Amino acid sequence: MAFTPTALNLPEYPFKITLKDNRHFIFDEIRRKHLVLTPEEWVRQHFIQYLILEKKFPKTLIQIEGGLNLNQLQKRSDIVIFNTSGERLMVIECKAPSVNITQAVFDQASRYNSVYKAKWLVVTNGLKHCYARIDHIAAQFQFSPELPEYQQL
Repeated sequence: MAFTPTALNLPEYPFKITLKDNRHFIFDEIRRKHLVLTPEEWVRQHFIQYLILEKKFPKTLIQIEGGLNLNQLQKRSDIVIFNTSGERLMVIECKAPSVNITQAVFDQASRYNSVYKAKWLVVTNGLKHCYARIDHIAAQFQFSPELPEYQQL
């Protein structure tokens, strides 16, 4: 069974992809395990590498699929970035390339961030990336054309 990856608007990375029982798996170096390779996972793994290799985010401060409680419902955030004091700096919502980044998708990520109160909110489908800096006191956000390097957060 051939795996045909979608070309993303991110650099290419040398992933470890394996085939087992007719299913493709990709190695997640943060969680140190093989995961079923879905279109969303393809985006998430690319974005993680982008954060680490291009934007100098420390691997140890990246949390993948962390749980959160939202309106008495258990949810999972795709990626959360912390600072060295353990405060959440960024919430990243990853979607499959076939999912358009709409207001509803941005609203979903915003609801997750209403729990976390991170300074940055990122939504990506691997093709389009939306970066927003959040001012929680003024209840405003400002879109940014580029994601800053970790040290500039």
